[in-house]
Amino acid sequence: MSLVTCKFGGTSLADAENIRRVEKIIHAGANRRFIVPSAPGKRAPDDRKITDLLYAWHGIAVQGLDPSEPRELIADRFEGLARDLGVRFDTTAHFAAIDASLAKALETAPDGTRPTADFLASRGEFLNGCILAELLGATFVDPAECIRFTVGGDLDPVTYELFSKRLQGNGRFVIPGFYGAYEDGRIKTFSRGGSDITGAIVARASGSVLYENWTDVSGFRMTDPRIVPEAKRMDEVTYQELRELSYMGATVLHDEAIYPVRSDGIPIQIRNTMDPEDPGTRIVPSRTSTHPVCGIAGRKGFTMINVQKTFMNHERGFGRRILSVLEEHGMGWEHMPTGIDTISLILRDEELGPLGGKIVEDIERHCCPDSVSLQSGIAMIATVGQGMHHHIGVAARLFTAIANAGINLRVIDQGSSEMNIIIGVEDKDLHAAVRSIYDAFAEWE
Repeated sequence: MSLVTCKFGGTSLADAENIRRVEKIIHAGANRRFIVPSAPGKRAPDDRKITDLLYAWHGIAVQGLDPSEPRELIADRFEGLARDLGVRFDTTAHFAAIDASLAKALETAPDGTRPTADFLASRGEFLNGCILAELLGATFVDPAECIRFTVGGDLDPVTYELFSKRLQGNGRFVIPGFYGAYEDGRIKTFSRGGSDITGAIVARASGSVLYENWTDVSGFRMTDPRIVPEAKRMDEVTYQELRELSYMGATVLHDEAIYPVRSDGIPIQIRNTMDPEDPGTRIVPSRTSTHPVCGIAGRKGFTMINVQKTFMNHERGFGRRILSVLEEHGMGWEHMPTGIDTISLILRDEELGPLGGKIVEDIERHCCPDSVSLQSGIAMIATVGQGMHHHIGVAARLFTAIANAGINLRVIDQGSSEMNIIIGVEDKDLHAAVRSIYDAFAEWE
C-alpha cells in the first residue's frame, strides 16, 4: 500500500463539526495512515486560538499570578470537543498533569530565570491528538518520544530512526504536531506553524509517498488574494520555487516544512478541508515550465544600510569587515546588492530592532567608509519561476509594469539560479507593485 501522511491545521480542527469532516476525509482513503493534528484554531473571527491561550497561561503563571481564566477556557474547550464527538477524555486528569508539570518547572527553574513556554504551548496539539486518536481508534504517538533536538536546538537526525520504529504495524497513527524534546525530556516547540514541519518529518520517517497538508484554502494562489482577489491557483510548484515565495511572505505552508521531504522527493499536496474534492496545489521536486513566472510574493518590514567608499573593490577584506559587524551583533542579512563603490545590506526590522544606529557607528569605525546611511520602510517583492531563464524579456516586462504604475524602485537583486527577481519598493507601494507585476505576467503568452 502507498502510505500517505496527513496534517490538519487549526481551522480544520476548530470544532466538532470540522473534526467530523476531517474524520470522513481520513476514512475516505485507507492509505491515510499517519495523522498529524494542530491545536484547535478559531471558531469565529473573535475567538481565541488555543495556542494563544496557552501562551497567556504561561505568561501569567511565571509572574506568580492566578492563570485560572485561560486555563478554564482551554479545559472547557477540550471538554466540549470530547463531549460533542462522544469520545472519552479525562479533562481533570489531563489538566492535573499539566498543572503538576508547570509547578515543577517553576520550582526547579534557576534563580532569576523563568521556564520556557514550550511545554504549555505544546499541550494544544497533545490534547487534540489524544481526542483525535480516540475518535479514529488510532495509536497515539507522543512526538516528545521521537522528535529529538540537539543542545543547540536543531533537529537531530536520530528523529527519523526513532519515528520509523514507532510507526510500524497496522492501523492508523496520530502524532501531534509542533513539538519534540531534548535528550533530557524537556519539551521544545518549532516556531509557530510548526505542525507543518512535524507532518513532513512523519512523512519521511514513515516512508509515505505523499504528504497531504489540509488547511482552509485550496492551495497556493499566484499571489496574495488579499491584494489580487482573482489571483490564479498554482496547480504545481517546485520545492525551490515555494521556498523563494514562502521566504517573502507566502504563508500557506511553513517554509521549513520542505526540508524533511525534499531529500526523498516526497510531494506535498496542499488541500482544503472544506472542499476535499479540490486537488489544490502539488509541491514537487521538479516540473515542466511553460510559463516564466509561477508566483509573486512580497512583505514589508525591511531596512537598508547603504555603505559607500571609493575604490572599495580594491580594499581587501572590506566586505568581511562589514559583515563581521552584523555577526558581532548576532545578526544575519537578507540581501546584499553591490556596486563598484557601494554595498547595501538589507535586514529584517524584527531582527534589527533598535540597533540600526549602533550598527552604523560600528561600520564607520571598522570600515571608514565615505558615507553610511540607514533607510527603513522598505518592502521586498519576489517574482519567482523556474522558467525565467528560458524566456527572453521577463525583466523588461517586470520593470515596465513597475514604471507604468509610477513606482520608484529602491532595490534590484537577482539570484544566480535565475529563478527569481527581487525588487525593493517603499512600504506604501507594496500592494500597487504586486498588483502591477501580477497583471503583467498572469496572461503571459
